[in-house]
Amino acid sequence: MRRSVGLVVVRVTRSRSVVLVEGASDRHALETLAQRRGRDLDAEGVAIVAMDGATNIRRHLERFGPNGAGARVAGLYDVGEEDDFRRGLEQAGFGHSFTRADMEALGFYACVVDLEDELIRALGPSEVEAVIAAEGELRMLRTLQKQAVQRDRTVEQQLRRFMGSKSGRKFRYARVLVEALDLGRVPRPLDRVLAAL
Repeated sequence: MRRSVGLVVVRVTRSRSVVLVEGASDRHALETLAQRRGRDLDAEGVAIVAMDGATNIRRHLERFGPNGAGARVAGLYDVGEEDDFRRGLEQAGFGHSFTRADMEALGFYACVVDLEDELIRALGPSEVEAVIAAEGELRMLRTLQKQAVQRDRTVEQQLRRFMGSKSGRKFRYARVLVEALDLGRVPRPLDRVLAAL
């Protein structure tokens, strides 16, 4: 296991471009989208790095950015973590007083709420439910929707809660929801961050 982790670190360190994302589900979604578009990220020298949380952005920018490995860096984050990304960019020497437009000019894009929300809006609730049914989990979704705390929530909110209600589910649905996307309706932040590199 240590050996394969080491190989991944070497591959990432040698990449010409690095996309920094908060977690594994974000990485999985972008890798799936790139594959659907016929891109070979390894051959292009692009690595997608899950940072294990937005608060780790500065360390990763310093490691991979211009003052570290010298890779072109970009990123994808949840809008609620925007301050962490803004501070990280400032502390790593990318500039000061960033607006969201400034961050986008550097290749950093916000998911409005989070990745799951972006995918649910792009597909629509009925298509997401069809994907959940195809995964054999529709009964579990219906059980969640019957819970008292869920009854007054929108279907979109219930679907987001469902994605986060079981370990590994966000990771799994990152792939299957991106596979179900019409490539003409890819959420803007996912589309732009891949286009930035």
